Amino acid sequence: MNATINLEKHFPVLLKELVSIISPLYGGTFIDCTFGAGGYSKKILENKTNNIIAIDRDNSVNSIATKFKSKYKERFEFYNIKFSEIDQIQKDNIKAIIFDLGYSLNQISDLNRGLSFKSKGKLDMRMGLNDFSCDEVISKMSQQSLFKIFKYFGDEKYAKPISKKIVQLRENKKIETENLVQIIEEIKKKKSGKNKSTKIFQALRIFVNKEITELINGLIKAYNILPIGGVMAVVTFHSIEDKIVKFFFKEYSEIKNASRYLPKNISSKKYFNLINKKPIIPCRTEVKFNPPSRSAKLRFAYKLENGCDFKKFLKYFDYLKEIENLNFDA
Repeated sequence: MNATINLEKHFPVLLKELVSIISPLYGGTFIDCTFGAGGYSKKILENKTNNIIAIDRDNSVNSIATKFKSKYKERFEFYNIKFSEIDQIQKDNIKAIIFDLGYSLNQISDLNRGLSFKSKGKLDMRMGLNDFSCDEVISKMSQQSLFKIFKYFGDEKYAKPISKKIVQLRENKKIETENLVQIIEEIKKKKSGKNKSTKIFQALRIFVNKEITELINGLIKAYNILPIGGVMAVVTFHSIEDKIVKFFFKEYSEIKNASRYLPKNISSKKYFNLINKKPIIPCRTEVKFNPPSRSAKLRFAYKLENGCDFKKFLKYFDYLKEIENLNFDA
């Protein structure tokens, strides 16, 4: 299933800020973990001493990658893999690893993919290299499992009645995108600023694509292949992603005493240098020009040490990974 991607319609978020952080003017190899329409990669490749390794699980970007390869030759490589497979890449002189966790306008606007509540027909939502589609989730998951997905991945206040209505309705008919939107609108009668379906569709996209597990594993594996002194930069678009990235950088950039009774110099290592504790957000001009950027947050940190096991990080978000691993128990 291929999407048509128009480079003129997609605007990479916080591009100037990101470029200033990763310092691409000095040459080296940069890994773009969410190649998409190639916005970040194109900017970095303007300097002829820079190389890009791009990855993306979405095979619809293959045509874009082919054009980049034709133009930039040996300075560009593309891998159709997921975040969790980034450790397949073995390269020297990696200066930065970049994650942009947002869906591109091109992906959302391709109504055949079912990523948007404006889509028609069968629910899909697969970004590529998936085990199942959204249609299978809606058709087979139990009411309790759907409730958990909507509550924890969408922070949906009406998770219980919506999941209950889905299970009732699917006994007599196939639930497609329009039907799901109608269920949500009938239950959520109160008007709000966002479209009523936003949270449910977000929750389903996260679950179908295992976005939480992929992000957690991707961050850890990116740390493992990044040389000391390299920078990791992550752009998030919703609170769950930002919570994960914030914890990842903050937890391992602070020196903590093993015990309050021990001298301060006896402590654990710092694995990151976190310069900005607060995220960088788009300026008013960018938001006005590109409204989808309004929820973006950019966090970054420089690697200081090897050898972090990330046990606390993994344990802290176990509850989210458990939800992503729910069985089709309906």
